Amino acid sequence: MVLRNGGTLYIDGGKAAPGLFDKTLENLRDISPTIYFNVPRGYDFLVSALQGDAALRARFFARLQVIFYAAAALPQHLWDALDRLSRDTTGRAIPMVAAWGCTETAPLATDCHFQASRSGVIGLPVPGTELKLVPAGDKLEIRVRGINVTPGYWQAPSLTQDAFDEEGFYRTGDAVRWLDADRPEAGLVFDGRLAEDFKLTSGTWVNVGSLRLRALEALAPVAQDVVVCGHDADDVRLLVFPNVAACRRIARLDEQAPLLAVVTAPGVRQAVAAGLGRLKQSETGSSTAAACALLMPEPPSIDAGEITDKGYINQRAVLTRRAELVARLYQAPPDSAAIWATA
Repeated sequence: MVLRNGGTLYIDGGKAAPGLFDKTLENLRDISPTIYFNVPRGYDFLVSALQGDAALRARFFARLQVIFYAAAALPQHLWDALDRLSRDTTGRAIPMVAAWGCTETAPLATDCHFQASRSGVIGLPVPGTELKLVPAGDKLEIRVRGINVTPGYWQAPSLTQDAFDEEGFYRTGDAVRWLDADRPEAGLVFDGRLAEDFKLTSGTWVNVGSLRLRALEALAPVAQDVVVCGHDADDVRLLVFPNVAACRRIARLDEQAPLLAVVTAPGVRQAVAAGLGRLKQSETGSSTAAACALLMPEPPSIDAGEITDKGYINQRAVLTRRAELVARLYQAPPDSAAIWATA
């Protein structure tokens, strides 16, 4: 794309992690992009910075024509914030688009080549690519066939055989749904990973991807990300990674205050309780809301695999590494650090 349009590609050395995102902000103060690419976690950090820095906002939006996100669904509150910031800074909305694919699809399979009405729309198959939507429980798995799809895995015939169905479609393990079933041209919406979903003891399936996004909306701006717990339990509970900057403001603590003091501050705990209450009020059952949450005093570890190379929280890795904290969520009597939904 850069070569075709005679552009210049700048590779950002920052990462979407506390302290490491400072490099990204430094780069953006130096370069005003025309197209900006990042993952949702990166936009979470960026929105917080843009909201408090008028000079950075002016620099970031000065030449910007397109905002692109991928690797995971962008929470709606970040979409709304970017839309509002672009309007306030430039007088117009900067188009926000997304795409979907994986390494095996080289990597593009769908593209949202139009301005979607909301976050999460991954568009339609790109030319030369076929999609097949296969029922998987109450979801639809998206499978791909085309010249962009790998013929298989190097020297791994059994793995290759398992990766493709009888019609030669690559099994992605990702789920999608139609934005509007009566208007397929409106595009597909990413609906999480099939392997992340689980059942409660009631036999009810928990749609982790969908619940995660709703929880992030309800807990904004306190939560930067959440991990959904409840495998073989009676209800859903959350491990919450805090948005440290937002929590410091709520707690009225300076940057030198330790993270433990931030996450245990009464104002922060009250904000989480209220957010859980809002989530509970907007849903109807035990599989679509969370009974309580624990705020994490330690950020997710890149080295331990808790954050993927695309900046996405690895639910399985967090649940494994922090199994003791998950147990605390469900212990009886309740752990004093657990925060319960406001009625």
